[in-house]
Amino acid sequence: EEDFEIIDKKQLPDAAELRNEEKAKPEEARWSAPILSLARKASENLALSYGSALKSASLVGLVSKPGSSDSPAKTSTRCHTMEERANLMNMMKLSIKILIQSALSLGRTLDSDFPPLQQFFVVLEHCLKHGLKVKKSFIGQNKSFFGPLELVEKLCPEASDIATSVKNLPELKTAVGRGRAWLYLALMQKKLADYLKVLLDHKHLLSEFYEPDALMMEEEGAVIVGLLVGLNVIDANLCLKGEDLDSQVGVIDFSLYLKETQDNDGKQDGGITAVLDQKHYVEELNRHLSCTVADLQNKIDCLEKTNSKLQEELAAATDRIGSLQEEQQQLKQQNELIRERSEKSVEVTKEDTKVELDTYKQSRQGLDEMYSDVWKQLKEEKKIRLELEKELELQIGMKTEMEIAMKLLEKDTHEKQDTLVALRQQLEEVKAINLQMFHKSQNAECSLQQKTEAISSFEGKTNEMMSSMKQMEKRLQQAEKARQAAEERCNKMKQELAGKLDSCRQQMAQLDSKCSTLEKELKSEKEQRQTLQKELHQEKDATTLLKTELQQMEGLKKELRKLQDEKQQLKKVREEQEQALQEMGLHLSQSKLKMEDIKEVNKALKGHTWLKDDEATHCKQCKKEFSISRRKHHCRNCGDIFCNTCSSNELALPSYPKPVRVCDNCHTLLLQQCSSNSS
Repeated sequence: EEDFEIIDKKQLPDAAELRNEEKAKPEEARWSAPILSLARKASENLALSYGSALKSASLVGLVSKPGSSDSPAKTSTRCHTMEERANLMNMMKLSIKILIQSALSLGRTLDSDFPPLQQFFVVLEHCLKHGLKVKKSFIGQNKSFFGPLELVEKLCPEASDIATSVKNLPELKTAVGRGRAWLYLALMQKKLADYLKVLLDHKHLLSEFYEPDALMMEEEGAVIVGLLVGLNVIDANLCLKGEDLDSQVGVIDFSLYLKETQDNDGKQDGGITAVLDQKHYVEELNRHLSCTVADLQNKIDCLEKTNSKLQEELAAATDRIGSLQEEQQQLKQQNELIRERSEKSVEVTKEDTKVELDTYKQSRQGLDEMYSDVWKQLKEEKKIRLELEKELELQIGMKTEMEIAMKLLEKDTHEKQDTLVALRQQLEEVKAINLQMFHKSQNAECSLQQKTEAISSFEGKTNEMMSSMKQMEKRLQQAEKARQAAEERCNKMKQELAGKLDSCRQQMAQLDSKCSTLEKELKSEKEQRQTLQKELHQEKDATTLLKTELQQMEGLKKELRKLQDEKQQLKKVREEQEQALQEMGLHLSQSKLKMEDIKEVNKALKGHTWLKDDEATHCKQCKKEFSISRRKHHCRNCGDIFCNTCSSNELALPSYPKPVRVCDNCHTLLLQQCSSNSS
């Protein structure tokens, strides 16, 4: 569909008919004179190239001679392809010539908006597309010239930079856009001719992409490569970012090639050029409209698919949000239950600890009272022992000289010493028990420092007891010395002591009874201390239980923190999903607006037709009759005929690179569409 159409000479009208028509329509011939002159030259060049191509083909053997056995259909197709190659080569010569001339006049630096450069790329694209093979795939048929250009990277390693930069461009989504970007970069590097020459040197690889009669497979391809060498004089500064290379439509603008011949050939053969101009214009317009309609239909299909996908994603997102909300409610209920349980357990543990502390204080008060009673009894025993010592000193002074009495006294003293040793042992045991109780109380009562001070005071009192015992031993030593002195006096006092022995024995019996009572009291104290130790063990167990419960409480607090963190994370996820839904809604609204715009454009394109000059006698808008002063003007958007006042506006259309004449109604509609698209 994108190839050029060759006009046969039989289809052209006669010169007499064209002159009659020219006389009838002098005004139309004047404005169309430059276009017609260009078309006339192009037809002459095409005829000459067609004749030369037929001669060369007959020499080579492509065109069948009268006696050959080839069918007429094959010969016609061969001739058609040869004509196409010749036309493309001539257009390439013209485009390169005009591009070099305009570049030299402007200073050799060109931008991407330069019209001759754009037309050069369009013609080059047509040359590369000529004779391409159609590749079938699961998606559909694919016909792009980027496939053979990818071979340059394998054949010439210098082109790897171009290939990587083209692949890394995110704006390019089609193979056609990548091929155009590749051509832009190769021209900027001034190596376009070198790369295409490398491709032509390996025609066995090009046969996979091109037909055998394609332009790149014949001699015309080498001629075009030779012409491209002249472009190394030009410095191009092309910007690929921001340009929509995928959706550009390659239409050749013949007005650029008609500027040189406007003055010389404007007066000759006006009718032929007018017919050719109108025919080419209609063909190009139809071709452009068909391409735009196909592109719009593809875009509509893509938008419908994206809308369906977005609707499915919205449904899935709503389902996910519902499930997340249900999970959030369940987690809230679980959090409330856990809080209630933890609060109840904390209250129960607090009450238990209060009760246990009260019992502990009461038991400690009872122990303190017991300790005070024991210390009072010990003080009384000390007083009794002091009295006994005084009596013993008196008895030793009053000993008689009788040896039997002395032996008895010695035995009594030995027994008293044994009793003193037993008492010392008992006191040491009491000290050991007190120390054990002190250590245990330190381990169990770290928080009760006041009670530890009382125990330290008790230890001081036991130390005082030890000092008093040492004093008793000193006094015993003095008593022994006094006994030795008394032995000398014993002989003198034997008679006096005989009567007092009975009284001493009675006193000793009393002392024995008192010692037995003291032993019983010590046993009772030991039993009380054992009970106190048991109570201390019970208190330790209670403290361990309290510690374990405190650890459990800490674990519950950690779980609460984790649940709170999870709750915050779920909130964040919900907010992100809500933002995503809002963005999806915005995308859907934008896509709907684009669909409506595309439908309006399709309706506008389907309804517009190019009105002939004979059919219109009045202006369509103001209904005024056309005359010599009021000329006819076509609207390039709708194709109707208006006067100069009703079609004085100019706008840039997608089918025209420059601003063209548009009627008032189309001008307002196009401005509204532009404003809606920009908003």
